[in-house]
Amino acid sequence: MRTHDDRPGGAGGSPDDRNYGAHAQQPGAGAPGARSTQSLGAQKSYDYYDDDDGYSDAEATSLVNTGGRDDDLYYDDVRDGRKRFAWSGSTDLGLLILRLALGGIFLVHGAQKLFGVLGGPGPEGAAKMLAGMGFQNSGVLALVTGGTELGAGALLVLGLFTPLAAAGVVGVMANAVFLKLGSGFFAATGGFEFEATLGVLGLGLMFTGPGRVALDYGRVWFRRPLIFGFISLIIAAGAAAAVLLLFHKP
Repeated sequence: MRTHDDRPGGAGGSPDDRNYGAHAQQPGAGAPGARSTQSLGAQKSYDYYDDDDGYSDAEATSLVNTGGRDDDLYYDDVRDGRKRFAWSGSTDLGLLILRLALGGIFLVHGAQKLFGVLGGPGPEGAAKMLAGMGFQNSGVLALVTGGTELGAGALLVLGLFTPLAAAGVVGVMANAVFLKLGSGFFAATGGFEFEATLGVLGLGLMFTGPGRVALDYGRVWFRRPLIFGFISLIIAAGAAAAVLLLFHKP
């Protein structure tokens, strides 16, 4: 950085240096060109912008004379012209697609278990399937599982009570993953790949919320998704553990 005579317009100073004398003055410190009687240590210092920093003298002056605004924040605004992160329409669209897909899958699975539609097993077939997996009272459990899937799917599609709906998805899929742990991960070998994917999608919605294209928009759990996400996670974990402890034979 080039040096200069500290006196505004001092002898030997270049035109730029004489301009710097005006830039360095404190607002209200006196008439232009008047030498301050305060010591350099007591004066408020201002950075002198080098020619290599990309700022003109006028921009440098505007950064000093901010009219009471915070200099650091104002400097950041001028230096970084990128748009700050904010909730956007693309986020809403992505969450809507995710909700419709996940909710639709659970709607269909629940309807298959409860009503036997779309080639589903119906309540009796679902009960036999659960009994083969080692569950007691499989008839009641088939109705509970089918109802949970149907209700959670419908709520996700509507974007209503989303954290609770996501908890239903996560709870059901947690049990499904547990039952398939011995078969490995990949679906091709009978593993829990598909169930884990659905559960993770539900877990993500539990904490992000449904987006603004939803009936939940503006509700307290929409405005505080982290708190209600953790509450829903506790509900999902407790329900999954209760089903295994109460209905599954070791």
